[in-house]
Amino acid sequence: MRIIVGITGASGAVYGVALLRALASLGHEVHCTVSAYGWKVLEHECSLAEKDIRPLVARLHPVADLAAPIASGAFRADAMAIAPCSMRTLAAVAGGLADNLVCRSADVMLKERRNLVLAVRETPLSPIHLENMLKLSRSGAAIVPACPAFYHHPATIDDLVAAYTGRLLDCLRVANDLAPRWQGWDGRAIGR
Repeated sequence: MRIIVGITGASGAVYGVALLRALASLGHEVHCTVSAYGWKVLEHECSLAEKDIRPLVARLHPVADLAAPIASGAFRADAMAIAPCSMRTLAAVAGGLADNLVCRSADVMLKERRNLVLAVRETPLSPIHLENMLKLSRSGAAIVPACPAFYHHPATIDDLVAAYTGRLLDCLRVANDLAPRWQGWDGRAIGR
């Protein structure tokens, strides 16, 4: 598959990085763009820079490049995820404000009726946040709040990140076995 990943300045850059690593390991063609604050959060939370992200993707597009291939409906992407998705980016996409490449690429996914997955990361949520999420959900986007699950008895932060990344991959329609799936109340969670 050909997948676009946007990383914005919300806390939770680890989710974007885990998604890039998973997609790369599964052999997908990944195009990535990172907002200005996305780079700052990658550095602060993950100690990562452009040199660390570039090997994980087929192409890393500058966020200011609105002439990049991923800014056009002619670019045949199968899906896009924004992980993490800041409330600023959520609002811009909900309002059709395509002022950077993350927002423009998401706008293209919506207008072309392609799969858009938003890993929103904020708490608590204001009525404005909720209305923007509802607006985008009604427009076809999948809203996937960065909420960890605990049914698989995670022992580490990496376990939590892997389980959530698996959910993002599910929403992107990418087969994966990153974490156990819920199997019912008998307490057994088996591998994907």
